[in-house]
Amino acid sequence: MTISTIGSLRELQHLDRRIRDVNQEIEGFDPQLAEVEDPALRLEGELGQLRRRLEQMQEDARRLHRSTEEKKERSSKLEERLSHVSNLREEAAVKAEADMLRRALEADEKDRIQLSEQIHRAELAEEDVATRSAEARAEVGPRQEALLARRTALRERAAELRARRDAAMELLGGGERRVYESFHASGRAVVVAVLTEDGACGHCFNMVPLQLQNEIRGGRGAMARCEACGVILTSEPEPEVEPDPVTEAGSTDGDAGEAVAAPVGEGAEAGAGEKA
Repeated sequence: MTISTIGSLRELQHLDRRIRDVNQEIEGFDPQLAEVEDPALRLEGELGQLRRRLEQMQEDARRLHRSTEEKKERSSKLEERLSHVSNLREEAAVKAEADMLRRALEADEKDRIQLSEQIHRAELAEEDVATRSAEARAEVGPRQEALLARRTALRERAAELRARRDAAMELLGGGERRVYESFHASGRAVVVAVLTEDGACGHCFNMVPLQLQNEIRGGRGAMARCEACGVILTSEPEPEVEPDPVTEAGSTDGDAGEAVAAPVGEGAEAGAGEKA
């Protein structure tokens, strides 16, 4: 197998590893965003409950006010009626109803005072939670924006890597492509392994037959595969791979915004492509 073919296979292997890493990090953003936003969401939920309770108490206060006004109007009419009663029996009935209304108005006044105190406490609580909710949301904003910006950068990087993968795949022959895709579909990360100095597979470390060792080291013949694990074997040493600035930025302790803004260097990826 030619060096260019091995280079293409290695480039694909390298790209698929990076694509996998990027996709794994992208999948982790939803729980991160939820965790960042959780304090603000909880305060906003509490604020919503307080406001609904406050609205209900204010509506109760309006109903109580209307009921009190109706009782006062009824009491005024009874007083007027009392001045026109024609007998003692009617007078007693009017006074009894007036006394009942007086007690009802006294009860309404107690309810009004109690409800006013409850409304006042609820308004103070609503103001406090609203302030804390605004502060929490203001704190969440920059962190949320940094996470979203990084997710966008990773999605763009994944699209770039997939495009390069498609280009590298076009450089393979049909047989090499089928072998590679079968490995990739099975979830196996290693497709190309280096033959060790003592003639073992660099992936499973089973010994390779001497004749096949000679063919691999001489670069002769068709695609050579390990009889034990099936990986494609080569004598070409593994090229050094520099970290990807975009994916590596997520593992640093620096500011998320600065990590996202890091330039995308090609490093060894470009070298691998040229060797292919």
